[in-house]
Amino acid sequence: MKPVNRLELIKRMRRLDFIGPKPGKRHQYMQRGLLRVQLPNPHQGDIGVGLLKRILREAEITEAEWDSVK
Repeated sequence: MKPVNRLELIKRMRRLDFIGPKPGKRHQYMQRGLLRVQLPNPHQGDIGVGLLKRILREAEITEAEWDSVK
């Protein structure tokens, strides 16, 4: 697993059947069924591995699933 930029995160999550991003109160989110996952706000630089792992855990995506979509 390696850092990714926000657009890559969104692209891969869409391939894993998430829709969005949708506007939220402070952060945008993506949704799959009743599951909602907050996205980090756009900023310079990549999303680090630690934050990426937290997002994937919240999204109920395994590392194997993540690595299988490119």
